[in-house]
Order: sequence, then structure tokens, then C-alpha cells
Amino acid sequence: MGRRWIAERWGTPDTWRFVEHEAPEPQAGEVTIRVHAAGVNPADAKHVARPLAGQRLPVPIGYEVSGTVTAIGPDTRIVTGPVAVGDEVIAFRVRGGYATELTVPAQKVLRKPAAMTHAQAANLLLAGTTAAEMLHVVEASPGETLLLHAASGAVGLSVLQQASLRGIRVIGTASRARADAVREFGGIPVEYGDGLAERIAEALAGIGGGARVDAALDAAGTPQAVAVSLDLVPDRGRIVTVAAAPAAAEHGFRAIAGSQPDSARFRDDVRERLVELAERGALRVPMAGEHPLEEAPRALAVVATRHPGGKLALIP
Repeated sequence: MGRRWIAERWGTPDTWRFVEHEAPEPQAGEVTIRVHAAGVNPADAKHVARPLAGQRLPVPIGYEVSGTVTAIGPDTRIVTGPVAVGDEVIAFRVRGGYATELTVPAQKVLRKPAAMTHAQAANLLLAGTTAAEMLHVVEASPGETLLLHAASGAVGLSVLQQASLRGIRVIGTASRARADAVREFGGIPVEYGDGLAERIAEALAGIGGGARVDAALDAAGTPQAVAVSLDLVPDRGRIVTVAAAPAAAEHGFRAIAGSQPDSARFRDDVRERLVELAERGALRVPMAGEHPLEEAPRALAVVATRHPGGKLALIP
């Protein structure tokens, strides 16, 4: 008998339960996956912290996994093509990834990039597709300079890599301790906090050639991030946030989320490209550590209380 984490009431991860659960046999268009790693994301806790429209209790926890196919429904192919028992795969935008095994729609399953460990692969697509959509929404183009808030976080590091591949320059805000991570992935680090606008101006002067901030991407959601973005980018259509939806509504710029239909469609469309980039080593997922599956609340506490310096994975 397998096990999985569920939320039986709205609240924090310490109220979740680790219960016995047997994955159902896959039907046509479904596959069963033995989970080798589950990605840990802030959304895993956020989406069960309080009642959410369309969500009913109990809620299985976890949106992305990496593992091995153990069973396949009739006449079934995954996103990336034919599939066989024993194949290593990843699954994204699933329900109940914090599990030892789960059965999911094949349209959510792709081959695992061979260049990645299961822990890395389980953390590839939620951050990666969010980053890709942020670049898409502001219509980022080669030769432009972007301002990215929270550049050393999971979404930020993916933005840096995807932007660099397209010839887009990024000035990224981060703590002084995380400046080297921003540089490693192709960004120009500036320390957030008092004097941020002046430090951004210095970074632009260092670039030379009359460089300016063409668009702003906000993964921080702080009042400072919003204010500086509004000051530097007059075109509200070229500012996007994943962390400050109320401010976006107030000031007329774009807030995106995976629950939005347009966002969901874009993120599904971009999955294969991100897998291909990861396959050839052009897109990396920095890891901070692994936790046993039974310690899921502890892993979420790490994510909630401090910057771990990379992604975390749960290992059954």
C-alpha cells in the first residue's frame, strides 16, 4: 500500500496527514508513476491555506514529480511520444504529487531529461514555465535590458537562464549573500533595500550605450519592487508580477498565475521546449537539499521561513 499527503482541512502543513493510498489502475489516456522525487513549491502550501474556489477537501498535495512508469492505460501516449513501463518521466500540474505512487492523465507527463537527477527534474517545470510566461507576457526581445525582482529565487534563476539564451540582459535584485548566484546564471546583481533605484541606475551606467530598463518582472511582490518597476517602466504592459496581484490591479499592470486559463495554456505549450533545454544542459535547477517524503511539512517550513538557496525535493 502506498502513501500520500492530504489536507483534510484548510490550514498550514502541520495540519496535513500522511495517509495510506493505493493509486488506481490507469485507464485509457492515463499512466501510473512510481515517484522518485516530488518538487517542493510555495504553492503547495498556499493553495490549501484557506478555502479556494473550486477546491474541495480533502486535497491531495503536490504539483510536480519525477519517477518511473509502472502501468499504462490502453492506447496511451505521453506528451513527448510513446511510453513504456520502466520509462523515466516527469509529471506537471498534477494533483497529489507528495506520494509514493500516483495515476495521472498522460497529457501531463513528459520524458525525464536524462541530464537531470530525479530531484532536479521534479522541480523543473513549475518554476520554468512561470519564468517562460513572464518573459512572454512582457514581450522580452534580444538586446533588451530587463529588471527582475527576486532574481536568486527558483523562478528568478530560471528567468536568468532563459533570458541569457535569447540574448536578453537582466539586472536582478537579490540579497548581498545571493549576488554570486545571480552572476552565475548570467544576471547583473543589485542589492535590494534602501537605495535600490540608485544601484539600478549604476548598473545601467555600467552597461553603457544609453541602456534603460525595457521591462520589469516581479517575483518578490514587495512594495519596493512594485514602486521601482512603476518608476522605471512607463508602459504598464511591460510589467508583470507573480507575487503582487492586488498592486497589479491597482496600477494597471499584469499579474499571472497558473490557475488562469491563458497562463495554463501557455505553460502547457512551453513544457516540451523546457524539457529539451534541460536535456542538453542549457537549463539547470539548482538544488538546496532533499527531505524524506514523510517530512513534507518540515520541507515546507524551510521554504516558508528562509531562502534555502535552491530547490528542495521530497524523496519517498
